[in-house]
Amino acid sequence: MKKTSFLTMALLLMISLLAACGGGGAMPNPEAGTTGTTGTTETKEPAAGTDTPTSDVTLKMFQFKVEIADAMEKLLAEYKKETGVNITIETVGGGADYGAALKAKFASGDEPDIFNNGGYNEAQLWKDRMEDLSDQPWVADLTDNVKDPMTMDGKLYGLPMNIEGYGFLYNKALFEQAGITEIPTTLTALREAAQKLKEAGITPFENGYQEWWVIGQHLVNDAYAKQEDPDKFIADWREGKTSVGDNEIFNQWLDLVDLTMEFSNDRPLTTDYNTQMTEFASGMAAMTQQGNWTQVQIDGIDPEIEVGILPMPINDDVALNDNIFVGVPNNWVVNKASANKEEAKKFLNWMVTSETGKRYTVEEFKFIPALKSITYEPEQLGDIAAGIQEYVQADKTLGWQWPKLPDGTNQEFGALMQAYVAKKITKEELFKQMDETVLKLAKK
Repeated sequence: MKKTSFLTMALLLMISLLAACGGGGAMPNPEAGTTGTTGTTETKEPAAGTDTPTSDVTLKMFQFKVEIADAMEKLLAEYKKETGVNITIETVGGGADYGAALKAKFASGDEPDIFNNGGYNEAQLWKDRMEDLSDQPWVADLTDNVKDPMTMDGKLYGLPMNIEGYGFLYNKALFEQAGITEIPTTLTALREAAQKLKEAGITPFENGYQEWWVIGQHLVNDAYAKQEDPDKFIADWREGKTSVGDNEIFNQWLDLVDLTMEFSNDRPLTTDYNTQMTEFASGMAAMTQQGNWTQVQIDGIDPEIEVGILPMPINDDVALNDNIFVGVPNNWVVNKASANKEEAKKFLNWMVTSETGKRYTVEEFKFIPALKSITYEPEQLGDIAAGIQEYVQADKTLGWQWPKLPDGTNQEFGALMQAYVAKKITKEELFKQMDETVLKLAKK
C-alpha cells in the first residue's frame, strides 16, 4: 500500500530545516476558495510624498485563492512601492469554477500575465500557454517532490503556491464537552464520537456540500488515495478497465459519506463555504471537512477557538485510515505569450525570496511554504498547520489524486454526489455514472 503522499518528503525536509535553524523567519479550493465571488482589485497608489520608483509596466494577475485576496492586494502595493511596477489582481474562487473562468479570459483576449495551474492533467492542458520556469533562482530551493505536478519533459512550468493538508477539522472544546478523549481513527470510532456529540446536544458535522469541490473533489479523494496503487487505479479507470462499483474501497468510502449525512447540520446541500466556516468557527458544529487554508477565516471569527485535524476513516483498518491528505493546491505560472513575462518572473522571484514576500507568506497568508528557505514557527500559521505538521512528522499522509483525472471530472462528480446526498440517485447509479463520466471525459 502506498501510505505516504509524494509531498511527505517535501514537508519532512522543511521540518528538518526548521529544527536546524530554530524556526523563526517569515513566510485558498479548489482548490479551496472562500466565497464563490469574483472580484477585481488594483493595488492602491502610495501616499503623496513617498519615494516610489516609477514604471510604465502593469501586470495582470488572475488567481483562485479568495482567502488571500486582501493580503495579496497589500503585498502588491508593497511591490509597487519598491519597484514602481503596478499589478492588478482578479480573484475567482469558492463555488465559482476557476478553470472555466480562466478559459474565458484567454478566449476573450484579456490574457493575464500570471495565473494559476493545478498541475498534472491541468498542466498538460495548458502546457503551450505556460512559460518554462526551470531557470528561475527559486527552483533550487524547492524539493524534487513538490515539482512533480508541474514538471513536463524535464522542464518546470510552475512555482508551487504552498503546501496544504486537509481532513476533518474539529473543535477541541466541543469534543471535551462531549467526553471524547481519543481521536477517532476508524469509522466505528467516528460514529461513536458523533453519537456522543449528538447526545450532548452538539451538531457533529457541518457539511458544506453546496460546494462542488468539497463533495466532488476533496471528499472523493479519500477513495482515490486509499487505493493500493492510486496511479494505476486512475489510469485503468480512464481507460475503462476498472469500475468503482466493484471497488471495495469506494464502497466503504460511501459508508463515510452516509455517516456525515446521518449526523449532519441542517440543509447541507445549501450550505456554502462561507456558511460552513462561519457556523463551524462559531461553535455550531464539532467537525467539518476542510484544511489549513481556513485558518485566516476561523481566526477572524473566533481567534480563541482551538481547532485540531483528524482523519477521514472509511472502515476500521487503522493502518489505512490514520492519515490526512497533503498536497500542493496550485502553482503560479507565467503566460508564455505575455509581453511582460520577464517582469512577471521578477515578481514571482521577489514574492518568495524577499523578506517582505516571506513575511506575507507566513504571517498574512498563513501558508505552509513550499520553499526550504521560508522558515516558520507552527504558531505563526495556527492550530491547523501545527496539526498537519504532526501527521507529517509521523509519516501519516496521503496525496491529492484528483488533478490526475480528466478535465471537468471533479465538477461533474460534485453534481453526482449532490444528487446522491439528496437521494435522487442510488449508490449503484452513482458509481455507474462516475465510471461513465471518467471514460467520456478521458476521450475528449
